[in-house]
Amino acid sequence: MSMLKVEEIHVYYGSIYAIKGISFEVNEGEIVTLIGANGAGKSTTLKTVSGMMKPKSGGVFFEGTSLLGVKPHAIVGLGMAHCPEGRRIFQEMTVQENLEMGAYTRPKSEISDSIAHVYELFPRMKERFKQISGTLSGGEQQMLAMGRAMMSKPKLLMLDEPSMGLAPLLVEEIFRIIQDLNRAGTTILLVEQNAQMALSIANRGYVLETGRIITSAKAADLLKDEAVKKAYLGG
Repeated sequence: MSMLKVEEIHVYYGSIYAIKGISFEVNEGEIVTLIGANGAGKSTTLKTVSGMMKPKSGGVFFEGTSLLGVKPHAIVGLGMAHCPEGRRIFQEMTVQENLEMGAYTRPKSEISDSIAHVYELFPRMKERFKQISGTLSGGEQQMLAMGRAMMSKPKLLMLDEPSMGLAPLLVEEIFRIIQDLNRAGTTILLVEQNAQMALSIANRGYVLETGRIITSAKAADLLKDEAVKKAYLGG
């Protein structure tokens, strides 16, 4: 069943024509990845889906409900969370305070259980729950950003460049956590510069180039596609 459906969206940054009529869908239970070079429109696509940007035309549907004109906080309430590029944590707050901020759409009675769940997913966050978030390492800040997004109990989690700037061992750990989240029932839409890693865990992938989808297929098939290998996989 299609959880997210994007239909022919056209998006502008001022006079720049950033997204040129792309359509894609994410089915319940999948990991779907959007890959492409810097400037291809991947982050803009996620911002449009989460309500941070408005398309000039086209449609975005979550579980059959149109999201056009719906405020970002209301979209979170519907069951979608967006973990943006660059982590965007509250640097001056503690780890636990950041997590509490992620639960602003939830009843207060449920927050402590959700924090306990996040600490199960990210044991390192539990060890550092009183630490000021700006003093965490890059990998820890990424875990915190993902944990904060999970506090809203999303059905669909959108991740924008979760491996950016991380050492290879931490990249492996982040991708293992993404798979764990998916196995536990969270549908994932993943934007990722590391196309090899993204396609290795995804069910399906879409390749963006200058605001258009130029190909889409099962992730395993994209890994073997000669044009994709040459352009994005260092083949």
